[in-house]
Amino acid sequence: MTHPAALDTRWEIRYAGMITHAKAAVQRIQPGQRVFLATGAGVPQALVRALLNDHARLADIEIVTVFVAGRLPLALKELAGTFTLNTFFVVDSVRALVQSGLADYTPIHMSDIPRLFSSGQLPLDVAMIQVSPPDTEGNVNLGVSVDVVRSATENAHLIIAQVNPCMPRTHGDASLSVWNVDLMVPEEEPLQELLLPAPTEVMDRIGRHVATLIPDGATIQMGIGRVAQSVVRYLTDKHDLGIHTEMISDTILDLIDSGAVTGQQKSLDQGVVVTSFALGSRRLYDAVHDNPLFSFRRTEYVNDFMTIVRQQRMVAINSALQVDLTGQVCVDSIGALFYSGMGGVVDFNSATAAAEGGRAVIALPSTARKGKTSRIVSRLNSGSGVALNRGMVHYVVSEYGVAYLFGKTIQERALALIGIAHPKFRIRLLKQAVKSGFLRPEIGEMDGQIWVGSRELRTSLLLESGQLITFRSSRPTDWKAVKKMLYSLSEGSVYRRFMSHVKRFPLNRLKNFTFIDQRRDVVVVGVLSDGQNEQVIAMGGYNVGGTANWAEIAFLVQDKWQGQGIGTFMMQHLASVARSAGLAGLTAETLVDNLPMQGVLKKCGFAVQSRFDGETVHFDIEL
Repeated sequence: MTHPAALDTRWEIRYAGMITHAKAAVQRIQPGQRVFLATGAGVPQALVRALLNDHARLADIEIVTVFVAGRLPLALKELAGTFTLNTFFVVDSVRALVQSGLADYTPIHMSDIPRLFSSGQLPLDVAMIQVSPPDTEGNVNLGVSVDVVRSATENAHLIIAQVNPCMPRTHGDASLSVWNVDLMVPEEEPLQELLLPAPTEVMDRIGRHVATLIPDGATIQMGIGRVAQSVVRYLTDKHDLGIHTEMISDTILDLIDSGAVTGQQKSLDQGVVVTSFALGSRRLYDAVHDNPLFSFRRTEYVNDFMTIVRQQRMVAINSALQVDLTGQVCVDSIGALFYSGMGGVVDFNSATAAAEGGRAVIALPSTARKGKTSRIVSRLNSGSGVALNRGMVHYVVSEYGVAYLFGKTIQERALALIGIAHPKFRIRLLKQAVKSGFLRPEIGEMDGQIWVGSRELRTSLLLESGQLITFRSSRPTDWKAVKKMLYSLSEGSVYRRFMSHVKRFPLNRLKNFTFIDQRRDVVVVGVLSDGQNEQVIAMGGYNVGGTANWAEIAFLVQDKWQGQGIGTFMMQHLASVARSAGLAGLTAETLVDNLPMQGVLKKCGFAVQSRFDGETVHFDIEL
């Protein structure tokens, strides 16, 4: 790792023969050439302005960009005949031109861009970059924009650098010999900043869900934007987190300040935040300046599969525009309209999924266009590109929960994704899934019974053995796990629960436990989870009946887990939920010899009355 030396206070004298002004520098650019423009906050604004002012002399200039922060003055319709933009990532400033065909977009994984330059497939005539002033060892510094800029400087024929004292000097691969630069243009001006709005309630809920997938000691990658900002808020109580990500924003500072980030459990680059570029506020740029905690590495390292896959407990968090019910993910277009770019989504998703203990996460709001359309769809919009095919996707997160897709069947995927779609689109998605053959026809008859319960139903119980059991609302995707639990029960447990010798549990019976309209009725399951797979070991719930505002309650615990207080805990939890829902009371019925169940009902914490009725005991519990 290169450490910045002291600044050379006499550099303008020492390198006087290389120094010029912006107007003279861009006059070295000739019509028909390809010009690379540095990324993010590294865009040399003084050189861009000079190039714009010289547009009358120029023609057929191809401007190659990756990610431009803020406005790009060259991206004007009236200049499209002079400057043809070729971007690897469609941002606000170029989107209208790209979508109208006046600019071009190259879909490519971030890790592959340097190879375009070095192989000669995309030869660069000129690279316009921004650097810090030289140090006493004769090196300038790429600062907050190393990524593919490093490769561009090694492969372009002419390197023009805006030398800006406002550019931080960073550690890692940022140092560049002065003699690798052809022209230096001293020009001090503030770096472009990107300030994010406060997270919305939807983003906040997404962040909360994603945070549950990040264990202590994890190494995290996350992009810029509101999802990352929201996740960080729920990570401050974690321990020994590490960072290996292609970009950082201000949110990383809050996480570091909380003490959650130490990097001590990283498999590579222990104790160091590894990134390739930074984009945020001046606070961020000041924080990374000459700070050995941050290592700015080239894209060939940060996004490399073999680098990422070596990180244990790697968690990659990326966004998407659409996900279909089979798990296909679109990240760069809305139908045929290109909207963003591939970036590092595929790089990090693929490698993270292959890493030991890795978790690859796609996070997105459930709706777009102010709630008018669903981002979870039966089929991707016509013209949409598939960045991640259905076999590559692991976790999908919306504000309504987490769907784990890897290794799941099409039916399981469809049900899981419908369960985290916005409620107003779930019935439509269910019918479309049945029509497409993704789901069994009889499931389509349950369109009014796929309302997932609220967060208030979620709780947990720590047994004396140290085993943690999580209780949450039952979901349509639980039907296989519930079926497995039911078939594992002893004959006695089945008889006591169903008051008959049930031998089979077909879908029409299982639906009573998993396809629930939980706006009215409630079913919760107790699960053991490793973050990817869940085992249902208990379930209980109540069904609201008649007009008396009472509900009938019942629950069941797998044989090996009985006698450990799970039934009592569920009873008390469900009674509390029912009371909060405004119910007047609960009823239950047990066999006369089912003494354990009767004991649980009597310990619910409310007034209980019971009466014998032949072979059964009837209980009334006033709430």
